[in-house]
Amino acid sequence: MQAPVLPVNRFRSEQESLLNLCRSLVEIESPTTHKHAVDRVGAAVGAHCEVLGASVTQHTSQDTGDHWEASWGHGDDGILMLTHLDTVHELGALERNPWRLEGSRAFGPGALDMKASIALALTVMRVLQEEASLPPRPITLLCTADEETGSESSRALIEERAAQHALVLCLEPGLPGGALKTFRKGIGVFSLNVTGRPAHAGVEPEQGINAVLEMANQILALERLADLEAGTTINVGVIKGGSRSNVVPEHCQAEVDIRVKTEAERRRIDASLSALATVLSGAELELSGGWNRPPLERNARMMQTFEQARSLAARIGLDLKEGGTGGGSDANLVAPLGVPVLDGLGPLGAGAHTDQEYIELDSLAERTALLAALLTGWPAGPPGPA
Repeated sequence: MQAPVLPVNRFRSEQESLLNLCRSLVEIESPTTHKHAVDRVGAAVGAHCEVLGASVTQHTSQDTGDHWEASWGHGDDGILMLTHLDTVHELGALERNPWRLEGSRAFGPGALDMKASIALALTVMRVLQEEASLPPRPITLLCTADEETGSESSRALIEERAAQHALVLCLEPGLPGGALKTFRKGIGVFSLNVTGRPAHAGVEPEQGINAVLEMANQILALERLADLEAGTTINVGVIKGGSRSNVVPEHCQAEVDIRVKTEAERRRIDASLSALATVLSGAELELSGGWNRPPLERNARMMQTFEQARSLAARIGLDLKEGGTGGGSDANLVAPLGVPVLDGLGPLGAGAHTDQEYIELDSLAERTALLAALLTGWPAGPPGPA
């Protein structure tokens, strides 16, 4: 028997209160690098969850803001909602870019990514309680503090909680048109260092080993690893080397961004990086860094999970689409665990990480209703027909 789902219209009347909540969160600025600021917004979210009857846990962190966890209900087959408290906007951004409504959009630093998603989740939990529609399963909201810088502090907590749940819902903004993200590329951030030998460039250049020239050889080798058809991109974005134009450079460093769609491509890239060799005799290479996030693959499990969500969305009149992105999120951390995960469930909008960041107001009711449908209609056990 199918569980009842709340129609989209039920959530249209909640738009004003949702926006007021979103505004209150946006106006507590929370750049990742300012722990006290992130902790302020975390405490506000935690207090709101307590009002909604949640059991709230504050996971303290020395290096980042604290992570906040709110739980409702008990039992098996729980659902985990992932959000993050931090933004990329520095303190003071609100002064030049205040919260405001303009036509069909709401603007403000961090509004889309992802204060609105937190407000959306809290609104859903309140409405489900008011409608006596909370599902007979545990629901957890995890609000982390360092997603924008790679989730180093929160990664273990995310992985631990995800493994304890039957479904993970990542409330990152949706793709244009409302599509969910059924793939995200894995992200590798590497630093390549070349050491040569200095010499006077005019008197005895033959005594030197040009680290910049060797880096040029390595950049070409790295570029050859890219495979656009497979979705693998290599970007050497920063290069530092040399001291003076009349000195054969001894050192050169390059920062490399690598993106892959599949685990197979990640393994290929790892093997190729390990096999890098110098062209200039006597030059030395040192590679550091690693994979910030594994790929979220569009595999059989992902498609089964998406089809389940699409079926539930259809029950409230939504035609759910799918897509993907080269960017990463905390959903990438869940994918290797074998736990069903859906990403891109947050509101729609554009301009994330800029002063033009905005939410599409018309998307709020549909996205809130979709989240409610997933929480109340998701079947126990592995994904199957809705």
